[in-house]
Amino acid sequence: MNRTYLVVAVLMGSLVFGIGQARATEPVPVIFDTDISGDVDDVLALAMLHALADRNECDIKAVTISKVNPLTAPFVDAVNTFYGRGQIPIGVTHDAQKRESKYLSLVKTKDEGELRYPHDLLSSDDAPDAVTILRKTLAAAEDKSLVLIQVGLAANLADLVESPADEISPLTGKELIRQKVRLTSVMAGAFSPVNGNAHYLEANVKNGIGSMQRFAEKWPHDSPVVWSDFLIGIAAPYPRESVARDFNYVPHHIVRQAYLLHSGPNHDRPTWDLTSVLYAVRPEDCHFGLSEPGLVSVDDDGFTRFQPQVDGRDRYLTMDKDQAIRVIETQRCLVSQPPLAK
Repeated sequence: MNRTYLVVAVLMGSLVFGIGQARATEPVPVIFDTDISGDVDDVLALAMLHALADRNECDIKAVTISKVNPLTAPFVDAVNTFYGRGQIPIGVTHDAQKRESKYLSLVKTKDEGELRYPHDLLSSDDAPDAVTILRKTLAAAEDKSLVLIQVGLAANLADLVESPADEISPLTGKELIRQKVRLTSVMAGAFSPVNGNAHYLEANVKNGIGSMQRFAEKWPHDSPVVWSDFLIGIAAPYPRESVARDFNYVPHHIVRQAYLLHSGPNHDRPTWDLTSVLYAVRPEDCHFGLSEPGLVSVDDDGFTRFQPQVDGRDRYLTMDKDQAIRVIETQRCLVSQPPLAK
């Protein structure tokens, strides 16, 4: 291990121990459902989850992938391995939008014949079905314990809620959700005008309208869902200064390299997916406000509507300028945090 990296990791380990002691709470068990392929905020969000896991704030039970590309699962496996958690189950969908990527090919990089970023999965075709992983993870969980984080298409969660009882569990998908899930944190939609456009069609919905409609219509109404919409991530961009300065504790950092391949060195990328992670793990930290309760529906063109409703299932995040400052700095600190020495 690089000596500088070891020193930083040891120091960070001491900091993590202190933070974990200060919070004195059990880690939040999470499933991360991501469309990692097109945008790079998924990569930042996964790194952030690992940092929170190193701080004993969450326990990553599984990662499921909602877009189709042969390198999505290998890439997730490489990131998990980079952070010392190569054993995390990974599931994929085979029935969603196919997507090219500017950065997934990093997993093929070799130095002197060895993979720069080690991983066991060589193709997404080698990974199990996402719904199988979701059902197994839910079935094994304590009641009302799991937090689902969906940052991408709703393909996997829509298929989950429609899944029948099987050899994994005698419960249907809807019954498993009701029994096992405490919160679902979703990045999708636009509940306020975007640059004056009051009918903005957000990408996570527009690229999989049918699955988001199924999710919104069929998710149990007694299982809370909190939505982070398009404007939240726009208001908390990831600072390019961090990409330039904060990842140099290793010669080749998979997160930094992915960011540069996607956005280059001169862009502050919106942190859409990161905000859903931050709320899911730290809902009490006042980074965000919450709307009144209501119910989200999805039009046939992909437009998301929020109808206020007493005791509604859904709320969406709000964020003022002072909160945005805190969110940007918190996300930067977590994403760039060195992995603990494993």
